[in-house]
Amino acid sequence: MEITSHCVVALTWVLSDTLGEELDVLDEPVEFLVGGKDLLPAIEAALQGHEAGASVQLQIEPEQAFGDFNDRLLFLEPRHLFPSELEVGMTIEGSALPEGCHPEAAREALYTVTDIYPEHVVLDANHPLAGIAIRLRIRVESVRASTDEERERGSTGTGFFRIEALAEPVPELRTLH
Repeated sequence: MEITSHCVVALTWVLSDTLGEELDVLDEPVEFLVGGKDLLPAIEAALQGHEAGASVQLQIEPEQAFGDFNDRLLFLEPRHLFPSELEVGMTIEGSALPEGCHPEAAREALYTVTDIYPEHVVLDANHPLAGIAIRLRIRVESVRASTDEERERGSTGTGFFRIEALAEPVPELRTLH
């Protein structure tokens, strides 16, 4: 079966930056709905017309992936507002930010703790791959017709490749995992 809109593809891949550093390896196939919310448009376009067993390589620039890094999405917050167990790399949903955080910190964002200082914590709402051109080596493991439920949902339901991004004030941000 050839890949077209509204089919389901099972993919494996190696995702790296332009210097060749591996950022993510997907060894076990994961299913994605083509033409839904599961994949970036650049990936879907590159897969069109291929069949199971195909290998596809592509480079995706930041504006086609997760946008440019936006320093307006960095917030310096008082350390005392957060629990002592806080560690660099933890993620915090905006809705769970403690009272007293910057009023412009969006409640629908996902923040990563990037630095912890004695008096302050740095929260970053940029996607971890924002500002990075990525290279993907994709292998199409299988292709099948999508179900009515998958088409209605716009996803296979794995939730693997996307996280919710800010809708405002930075609409150019995309989503991934």
